Amino acid sequence: MTCRIKLTLGLFVAVFCSFSLFPQNASAQDQPDHVVTSADLQTDVSQAAKVRQQQIAAIDKFLSSDRAKQTLKTANIDYSVVHNGVASLSDDELARLSARADKAQKDFAAGSLTNEQITYIIIALATAVIILIIVH
Repeated sequence: MTCRIKLTLGLFVAVFCSFSLFPQNASAQDQPDHVVTSADLQTDVSQAAKVRQQQIAAIDKFLSSDRAKQTLKTANIDYSVVHNGVASLSDDELARLSARADKAQKDFAAGSLTNEQITYIIIALATAVIILIIVH
């Protein structure tokens, strides 16, 4: 092999290696769209915590009324056990129970439920919380 061919081949290998060692799109602006920023994660976590607190408040509002406390007392269900147990529910369980509590409260306020029906709903909701606590 002549010196000129060796030099050309060496130059070709050097250029090829430099292209593979230094990527063309190395800037931060060229990151893929699927990368989630820490700000997005923080916003999502903050929003989830806010929703969870609203759901806990909805259940607590429903169960802390005088009527609910009296119903729980009559059924020999300790309000403090139910109240403290609500916070330990999973997000799905909390969402389901808060939706039921909210619907029952609205139905009762609208006159759609009788006193007996609301009593059963209070007992059922408290029992569900206790059962879910026990299962966990």
